Amino acid sequence: MSWTTGRGKLVRTFGWLVPTLSTILTPCAFTQDNGTGLASTRVSRQIIVSIPDRKLVVMQNGAVLREFPIAVGANASPSPTGTFEIVNRLSDPTYYHAGIVLPPGADNPLGPRWVGLNQKGYGIHGTNAPGSIGKAASHGCIRLRNRDMVQFFALVHVGDTVEIHGARDEEIAAIFGSDTNAPVDIPASGGTAGGQ
Repeated sequence: MSWTTGRGKLVRTFGWLVPTLSTILTPCAFTQDNGTGLASTRVSRQIIVSIPDRKLVVMQNGAVLREFPIAVGANASPSPTGTFEIVNRLSDPTYYHAGIVLPPGADNPLGPRWVGLNQKGYGIHGTNAPGSIGKAASHGCIRLRNRDMVQFFALVHVGDTVEIHGARDEEIAAIFGSDTNAPVDIPASGGTAGGQ
């Protein structure tokens, strides 16, 4: 598995990201062009999603950098659980589904940004239905309010890991707090089919 970042290429080997250019081996870090032609190193980040809490955090070195409220998959189209990886990032995405093409804009169900996961059709994105945040309302993707999605997008990169948890355990309680009032699921009505 490999990623292209900036002008160099990184290869994941035994949990290490190894640049194919002659740069220093750095565990869990990305080497990328910083716009000046010089390489810079960025430590990888971990995204933890709690379906029961309807929240997402961005972590670095075990510390929470930001927390965001989210919408998760509806009962009929649940969000996948497990560990995934960010494989692409798009600004102003075009929405394609079953003969429907929606350009970027207020009516686009993906909002202003898309962060794709290595499970085809699933990602983290904005929304044209901000009232869905805090609910089980999507077709499996993780939704954020558009302003939150822009901030989230700036924090994450290709190669970062995304853990989606379907149940509360000690790890989730430690991150999101042990006392929670789980949101009540209200069946979603209408909407557009697909991974959104």
